[in-house]
Amino acid sequence: MPRPKIAAGNWKMNKTLNDGLKLVREIRADTKASDGVQIILAPPAVFLPSIVSITADASHIEVAAQNCHEAEKGAYTGEIAVDMLASVGVKYVILGHSERRQYYGETNHLLAQKIDRVLGTDVLPIFCCGEALEIREAGQHVAFVGEQLRESLFHLSAEQMAKVIIAYEPIWAIGTGVTASKEQAQEMHREIRQLIAAQYSPELADAIAILSGGCAKLAISVALIPLAVVFG
Repeated sequence: MPRPKIAAGNWKMNKTLNDGLKLVREIRADTKASDGVQIILAPPAVFLPSIVSITADASHIEVAAQNCHEAEKGAYTGEIAVDMLASVGVKYVILGHSERRQYYGETNHLLAQKIDRVLGTDVLPIFCCGEALEIREAGQHVAFVGEQLRESLFHLSAEQMAKVIIAYEPIWAIGTGVTASKEQAQEMHREIRQLIAAQYSPELADAIAILSGGCAKLAISVALIPLAVVFG
């Protein structure tokens, strides 16, 4: 069974609501389900209900949150529970983005808790992994990403693991002047699939969607947004 083709756009802390709605309308106008690409848009949390509302009848466009808390509920001012996301129609949530790891100290073990919480709902996780430049230059990138997967994901059952989308982000190519080639990304995709095959099965490793992080222009869109596009 062929893997799905996915383009996932993380807006980070950018755009006003009106700007965001304009962007989504442009994407809707320039894309259609028959293109065969599943588009996942991840706007700031405050925009989620509005974006869900105007994409509800577009089967090829889904909405993701940029983060969620590991607890079901509680006194966590400013945080968002995954059940809250589900209640407004959000289908995906990004977990473990490199900026969350760097700026907010999110660890592999914390992300394992978030993964468990999300998989107990109808929301699906997009799990981010990737290495910094010094790790890549030291030749430790495969081992580093492997540790991220083992500590955050490999406690899952095969059935749970099949629900996870993995987003590999070459952090070393962001703002460093060093360019990550398609071949380098595909090489890491193969390594990730081998790790999954060893832990679970070759069939699961082949079926799981792995995205490649970075900025690109979606050919069928007039808008430039950060994208992660799955390689076939």
